[in-house]
Amino acid sequence: MYNHLLFSVSDGICRITLNRPHVHNALNPALIQEITSAMEAAGADETVRVVVLTGAGNQAFCSGADLKEAAGQLQNEGGFSMGDLLRTTYHPMVRAIRTLPKPVVCRLNGVAAGAGCSLALACDVVIAADEAYLSLLFVGIGLMPDAGSTFFLPRLVGSQKAFELCSTGRRVYGPEAAQLGLVTRSVPATDLDAAVAEAVGYYATAPTQAIGLMKLALNQSVYTDLERQLEQEAQYQNQLGQSRDAAEGIMAFLTKRKPIFTGQ
Repeated sequence: MYNHLLFSVSDGICRITLNRPHVHNALNPALIQEITSAMEAAGADETVRVVVLTGAGNQAFCSGADLKEAAGQLQNEGGFSMGDLLRTTYHPMVRAIRTLPKPVVCRLNGVAAGAGCSLALACDVVIAADEAYLSLLFVGIGLMPDAGSTFFLPRLVGSQKAFELCSTGRRVYGPEAAQLGLVTRSVPATDLDAAVAEAVGYYATAPTQAIGLMKLALNQSVYTDLERQLEQEAQYQNQLGQSRDAAEGIMAFLTKRKPIFTGQ
């Protein structure tokens, strides 16, 4: 089903692993389309309650665009358009992650550079190894950040810090990334799997519909006004009020017991 990534579903957890370790999991159009398809499949599978996105190997999460392949395409096609490439591949991938009504946890096991950094920032939770780093190194090849970086970055770290990180392309290792708010948490590499398992274990038993709708509401909040946001909250809350998990949560609260959420 997939040639460039590994895909599995078990116990409510969908695991997507970029599997091009020979090029540090660099993104080419085929891999990008497979990531998009995998995210859509996770969204359509009612048994999936959380998605884990990571990279194969222990050196890289994703090193960015596969420049060798892109250079070959540029030479062969003359009129090759970077803008069209973004619109047809990267943009659908980012949208698939951000509109997925389920949490996406990034296991940042190594370098996340260029569009690989953008991919990490598109996730809902990023747990990084201390030794891993993020870098928007587009400036080093005379380009600007894309694949959503200019949207996510200033919202995470503020406009001045975003400009510095974009215009220098410097490496931000796990501990500093956590301090800046680029990642959720940074841990020693030996603790990475345990930290990811802890986060994933929580979301796999959380009220999935509530998590999904709060994600969509937070997405919208960055470009709407108060009145529209209040109305959106009312609509989503009305929808959740009819869910099995809300009934279970309220009853558990009233009877002073721990709720058992099923994601329904």
